[in-house]
Amino acid sequence: MKKILVFSFLLFSILGFSQSKKMIYSSEQQYVDEEKYPGATILLGNVKMMHEGAVLTCKQALYYQKQNFFKALQNVMIKQGDTITQTSDYLDYDANAKQALSWGNVVLKDPEMTLTTDTLQFDRLNQKLYYQSFATIKDQTNTLNSKNGNYYLETKKFTATTKVTVVNPEHNLVSNHLDYYTNSGIAYLYGPSTITNTQNENRIYCERGFYNTKTDISYFVKNAKLYLKERTVEGDSLYYDKRKGFASATNNIQVIDTVKNFVTRGNYAEIFEEKDSLFIIKKAVAISIVDKDSTFIHGDTLLVTGIPEKRIVRTYHNVKIFKSDLQGKCDSIHTDQQSGITKMFRDPVLWSDGNQITGDTIHLISNVATEKLDSLKVLNNAFIVSKDSLSVNEFNQIKGRNMFGKFKENKLHLLLVKGNAESVYYNRNEETNIIETITKEISSNIEFTLEKGQIETIKYLKTSEGKTYPPSKFPEEDKKLQGFIWRENEQPKTQEDIFKKDKDEKTPIKSDKDVIKPLLIIDPKKSKKEITTKNK
Repeated sequence: MKKILVFSFLLFSILGFSQSKKMIYSSEQQYVDEEKYPGATILLGNVKMMHEGAVLTCKQALYYQKQNFFKALQNVMIKQGDTITQTSDYLDYDANAKQALSWGNVVLKDPEMTLTTDTLQFDRLNQKLYYQSFATIKDQTNTLNSKNGNYYLETKKFTATTKVTVVNPEHNLVSNHLDYYTNSGIAYLYGPSTITNTQNENRIYCERGFYNTKTDISYFVKNAKLYLKERTVEGDSLYYDKRKGFASATNNIQVIDTVKNFVTRGNYAEIFEEKDSLFIIKKAVAISIVDKDSTFIHGDTLLVTGIPEKRIVRTYHNVKIFKSDLQGKCDSIHTDQQSGITKMFRDPVLWSDGNQITGDTIHLISNVATEKLDSLKVLNNAFIVSKDSLSVNEFNQIKGRNMFGKFKENKLHLLLVKGNAESVYYNRNEETNIIETITKEISSNIEFTLEKGQIETIKYLKTSEGKTYPPSKFPEEDKKLQGFIWRENEQPKTQEDIFKKDKDEKTPIKSDKDVIKPLLIIDPKKSKKEITTKNK
């Protein structure tokens, strides 16, 4: 049986389950229809409900007194205090559990953001909102979208999962799991995440870290990769200040030059985008690849500057070089990739095809087009030594003021000694390999051709003085030219040898654990421990 009560004035009903769960409601009309809505009071016209700081208004509602449950229909609005307003087409409210379920064009606003979705659960007890069918959150800086998410009203934090994007005019962030604070604009990333700069298409990839969307400062601690215009930076941890164009990376760093076939590695690096420079230490090594053969250059400090077309690579202190057919050592190296000239300074030495080459300064010149080794200059006190193939203490030697060499297929093929040229070489019988004679020559200039590291022909370009001896008659004091030194014990025989410290090196190569760490700028409401431990 239907009972209808019509009121010409506002009716208030107070229901007293308990003081803490008191609900107050009003409407222009109310009635019951036990056949259609058993146990419900039907409210029509300017419906208003108040419960523990929340005020709900709508056009129609059903109130189930026994369950203390309120179902609102049409133009639903709920306000909590002076800060939160939510509108929707429908809303179910459980006053006992303080749980609200809204659906149909849901829009929630607070001073920090606006949330829109189709369905939204509001846990008033824990002051938490959550959704499972996509939502969009807009604040002053960003627009966040995700399939699933929770919003904590007290801390202004979103935890968004599944198909998450955070977009602003300068960046586009894609992730599957992040925490985002609307008041600070900081996003904490958990799992594979990519940040793309929409202005220059620079990208950052990581699997754990944080990104401040307001300051453009980010810090990543797992599988971090920074994709710049001409470089890719990888490391265990990565700090990046986009506005300053500064990045620093720590541990297991690899910087790939995407224009030149060039890689640098180490355990601490700093990059300055505007100056187009890279500074790297802690087992720093530069790697260039030509015809599937890599050249490794290690030093205490490595500095790369300039645009790709005019790039300069400087390596300082305790420098060692390793290539399958060329090794070297010196105090410092300067490489101009535009000219193809590599200069070795302070006690340089090269080993090529069994030959040891020394001088005050050594220049290696590469063909810029092919990037292959083309020629060699040894300036002042030039000296080349090769151990006789079958002897222990016999050495073929050439010395002079300067030497100029040409490479053929990366092997020293032609050598011109200019100024005060001297040589000692052992002549073996081609069939028996027995030393037949030993020759010592002195001339202003001498030209040698070499085959497989051995002297093939000799040409004296000016009058020479020399003598050939049988082995038993060769003066002992002439066996080694003045300035002779054999440095085989310093030669890096493998790629790993470039990191070994020689006895004469004063600067130690520090361990991987001794690392400079960048300043971690972090939101005070979020601990660093939470970044590194969550979702392990």
